[in-house]
Amino acid sequence: MKSILLPTDFSKNSINAIYYAMNLLENEHCQFYILNVQTASSFISDDLMTMSSSATIYQTLIETAKKSIKNLIKAVEAKFKNEKHTFYSIVDYDNFIDGINQLSESKDIDLIIMGTKGATGAQKVVFGSNTARIMQRCKTPVLAIPNGCSFTSLDKIVFISNFSTLYNNNELQPLIDIAKRHGSKIDILHLLDKDGLSQNQEMNKAFLDSCLSKVAHEFIDLKNEKIFKRVQDYIVNNDIKMLCMMNKKHSFLERFFARQLVETFAFKIDIPFLVIENTAKNYC
Repeated sequence: MKSILLPTDFSKNSINAIYYAMNLLENEHCQFYILNVQTASSFISDDLMTMSSSATIYQTLIETAKKSIKNLIKAVEAKFKNEKHTFYSIVDYDNFIDGINQLSESKDIDLIIMGTKGATGAQKVVFGSNTARIMQRCKTPVLAIPNGCSFTSLDKIVFISNFSTLYNNNELQPLIDIAKRHGSKIDILHLLDKDGLSQNQEMNKAFLDSCLSKVAHEFIDLKNEKIFKRVQDYIVNNDIKMLCMMNKKHSFLERFFARQLVETFAFKIDIPFLVIENTAKNYC
C-alpha cells in the first residue's frame, strides 16, 4: 500500500492537485494524508475579529483547519467513491517545510503530490514557492501539479539526465511505478556535450537503461544550450504528459544549479513535474 502526502491550503490549486492524485492512483491501494500547516502569519485580522474572547489564536486556527479538512475528505470520497483509498486528516502548527519533512519521515511517505501556481499570486500560503522549496529540501519524491491541470493519459513522460550520476533503483522507483501503471513511454533527454560521453557517463547510461528495462523508453539527445527552451519545445512538440528530473544535493554549485533548474521548471512548465532526490556520487 502506498502512503501519499497531500498538502493543502484549501485553495482551488491545491484541491485540483488532490483530484489529480485520485485519478493518477485510481487503481492503487493508498493511504492519503491530507495535511494543512498553519502558522501565526496565516492568521489575518478578519479571523481575529470573529474569534471568541476565550479562544486562543492557536486553538482557532487548528479547529478551523480540522473542519476544513474533514469537509474536504467528505467531498473527495463522495466524488471518487474509491474503496482502495483511505484518508487521514492532519493539521500542524509549524514551519511549512519542517512540517512536510517530519510527516514524510514519521508516516514513511512514498510520494508528495501538491499544486503549484508559479511565482505570482498571493493568498494565505504562496503555494508555488513552497512547492519549489519542498522539491529542494525534501528527500521524498514530489509531484507538482500545475494550476488547472487535469488528469489525462500518461502515454509519454520525459526524464532529463546528463548521465553524470550512477542512479539508484529505489530512487527511480516512483517514475517506474507511474510508467508501469499507465503504460507510459519514457523519453530520456540528454543534453549533448560537444566532447561526447565519458566512459563513466556511458556506464551510467547503460545502468539507467537496465533500470528502465521493464518500461518502454528511448534515449534522445538535445543540444546543451538554452536548456529550458529545448526541453519546453520537446514537451510541446511531442505532446509530453509529465516531466521528471533528479535533484542533486552535493556541492554548492550543484545545489545552486539544481535550485535554479527546479524553480524554473516548477514555475513555468504546465504539465505535472516529478522531482526525485538523487543521493548518489557524481562522476565526471
